[in-house]
Amino acid sequence: AQEQVSAAALRRGGLEPGEVDYVEAHGTGTPVGDPIEMQATGTVYSRGRDADHPLLVGSVKTNIGHLESAAGAASLIKVMLAMKHRVIPKHLNFSTPNPEIEWERLTVRVASETMEWPIVPDRPPRAGISGFGWSGTNAHVIVEGYGEPIAAGLENGLPAGPSMPIHPHPDLPSSRGKGPEERGLGARGTRLLPLSGKSRQALREQAERYIAWLDEHPQQFPPDSTASDAALSDMAWTASVGRSHFPHRAGVVFRDAASLRERLREIAEGDETPDGPEPRTPSKVAFVYTGQGSQWVGMGAALYKSEPVFRAVFDRCERWMQEHRGASLLDVLFGRPGAAADLDDPAWTQPATYALQCGLTELWSSLGVHPDVAMGHSLGEIAASQTAGAFSLEDGLRFASARGELMASLPVAGAMAAVFAPASQVLAALAEWNASSEGLGLSVAADNGAHQVVSGEAGEVEQIVQRFEAEGLRVNRLRSSPGYHSVLVEPALDDLAAVIGGIAVAAPSVPLVSNVTGRRIEQGGVQDPAYWRRHARQPVAFRGCVETLAEMGVDAVVELGPHAVLGPMANLAWPESSAAPAVLSSLHRPPRDPNEPIPDSTGGFVEGVAAAYEANIPFSFAGLFAGESRRRVALPGYPFQRQSHWVDEARRRRRAATGHPLLGTRHESPRGETLFETELLPTDPAWLNDHRVFGRVIAPGALYGAMAASAVSGEPGPVVVEEMQL
Repeated sequence: AQEQVSAAALRRGGLEPGEVDYVEAHGTGTPVGDPIEMQATGTVYSRGRDADHPLLVGSVKTNIGHLESAAGAASLIKVMLAMKHRVIPKHLNFSTPNPEIEWERLTVRVASETMEWPIVPDRPPRAGISGFGWSGTNAHVIVEGYGEPIAAGLENGLPAGPSMPIHPHPDLPSSRGKGPEERGLGARGTRLLPLSGKSRQALREQAERYIAWLDEHPQQFPPDSTASDAALSDMAWTASVGRSHFPHRAGVVFRDAASLRERLREIAEGDETPDGPEPRTPSKVAFVYTGQGSQWVGMGAALYKSEPVFRAVFDRCERWMQEHRGASLLDVLFGRPGAAADLDDPAWTQPATYALQCGLTELWSSLGVHPDVAMGHSLGEIAASQTAGAFSLEDGLRFASARGELMASLPVAGAMAAVFAPASQVLAALAEWNASSEGLGLSVAADNGAHQVVSGEAGEVEQIVQRFEAEGLRVNRLRSSPGYHSVLVEPALDDLAAVIGGIAVAAPSVPLVSNVTGRRIEQGGVQDPAYWRRHARQPVAFRGCVETLAEMGVDAVVELGPHAVLGPMANLAWPESSAAPAVLSSLHRPPRDPNEPIPDSTGGFVEGVAAAYEANIPFSFAGLFAGESRRRVALPGYPFQRQSHWVDEARRRRRAATGHPLLGTRHESPRGETLFETELLPTDPAWLNDHRVFGRVIAPGALYGAMAASAVSGEPGPVVVEEMQL
């Protein structure tokens, strides 16, 4: 019957047996059923078939089991997917061929390994699907592929899906369909492998599985393979978008196979303390923008080479600077030969820092991370205002550029120093100094909470610094700082107000915290020229800004700037009454001390993204692969933390309130018979577990005799059982 139904399907389809590539067998897995089905299938499909092109056979039941009435639908789904992806899945657990099947006579082959679908020119792929019911109903259908199959199969020796382009930011339509090389971009040299688990133990075991998986594929992951290689890139892509992400997380930043293994080992051998409270997801994210002083030559260069979104912002700023200054901003930023100036020149520091911060904002935005509130420190408030929607990218650059030129042209050389002392102590010292000094006087430029920044004429600053040091206070002299927020900047204030007066300034659309007041700018409020005059002259109320962020419920702080400066300061100034936020940075300057860790090849951005991942900040991984074509590959599975839940307490018999201790419940039948129903367990009666024969619990005959005697009721004295059968 099975031969007949298969032959009928071929006949109705007008096909020869050799025109079918694969048969999805019913595959009951029984010693009787399998030989019958294989003999029937092989007999029909071997006719006229070339021995070099055997019929491939498999069954989805080895993957998902027998779905009974849905078994045929599962077989059809499997075949459709296999055709679409040109891959025949492995028929699992096939090691010893059934000797009852005449393998020598049949031109068939079991798909015992994952293999590519055999492609025959000038015809579509075809497959037969068998479904044989227990009732005797037999079905066989032949399906045919259509259209262009998705190119998939084995990538680098690993099962892989189709290669799919990952489009960059929607504001870059001209980049769609182009590879990184076509857009002048370099390959990404640093990757993020996200690992997660529902417990710390699961996270450690996940790392162990990845180590074992790398060891199992030495050809795909040799020691000299880099993060830009296809195998490691596809691994990172699949783990990012093809896995659920649980609360306990580790962001593994790596540049090659060796650094990947090293970091995985650190996680696998990590802290084994019991799980604490489940990590929470931040509800409000603040973007904080660094001020002047942390700049370094080459900042943003790696991101400019590899990230299309970041590059687009820099290119817009470069065009504006070329048009209005006639010189290259990028040359100054990256320290190229023939640059117009040094990066520490305020005329270039300020527009360069602004451009960097706007590029980082767009880069975080391409990952789906947007600020719920923005705040900047001094110069950083310009980029914060642009993020909040106060003015356009070019208008903000115009303001930062003019502000830098005005500060660079101040007539008196200034200096700044950070004094680690309470604000009241520093203010009192400056008041005393200014009362007796014949100079221009000193000012507090910023109240940063843990320290106060003193600003003024360079000679006066040095003298007050020496006095503070003599009192045992810690003081840091700030580099390349021409007396900001002091009397020295007053000659530039009128021109600064005139510049901002020519710019269209809108009310912020994102909550913005002001440096001037330390409070949120009121809804509908506009930062007019008078505001920016006060902003340049008055001290930066950073401590007040941080307290405002805490009041607003901020629980994650992302710093945007050349180096991690504001993040640590925010943590120190955070009110003790509020839980400290998660703090992460966007970039790190190259180490000045050889003992400092070297940031990743992006200047620390991928490390910042890893910190965001570990802090449970929601974001889209696609931005880390924008402009590439990636494919999903088979990865290690999740290490489920399985636990057995056995009932340790011994079972006891269920007894009715009126039942007999031995006989149980009494039943009277309609025919006048008396029946008793009870339950015996190895643990009840308690002594029964001791009565064993060859290790098995056996109820003794004496127990049954006692039951029989107990069944006689109403007769006092001894009872004689005349006949008992066991």
